[in-house]
Amino acid sequence: MNGAATRKPTPPHEQRRLDTDVVSFVFKNHPIGRQYDADLADRTLIVSFMTLAELDRWTIQSKWSEARRNWLRLYLESFVLMPYDRALCAKWAEVTVAAQTSGYRIECADAWIAATALLYDLPLVTHNRGDYRGVPASC
Repeated sequence: MNGAATRKPTPPHEQRRLDTDVVSFVFKNHPIGRQYDADLADRTLIVSFMTLAELDRWTIQSKWSEARRNWLRLYLESFVLMPYDRALCAKWAEVTVAAQTSGYRIECADAWIAATALLYDLPLVTHNRGDYRGVPASC
């Protein structure tokens, strides 16, 4: 997994923040993943630390072999990892309160993912738009 500081900066319009579901679909070569090929091609693909945690949980829960976990690890090396920091924590709080104020409940992991996209002003590529109801674009 490459850190944000190890990559040549790319303009925001060439970056995409991926939700865990899209990373999963593309990794598994699922037909749904192909729906995103055009939007992901020639872009800098960014994941939140929370996506890594969700994928790690998935491999443990599904009792993946070490070889398959290594395959996922190698796949994830092509993404830029956005770690947490104080600004992201504050944005996460804003996201959760905004969703709650709008009458929606947002899962903790989804709030981290939304906060990452909002903090860095990146388009969020997700197959589950409903997970982000109540999160304003300018949160």
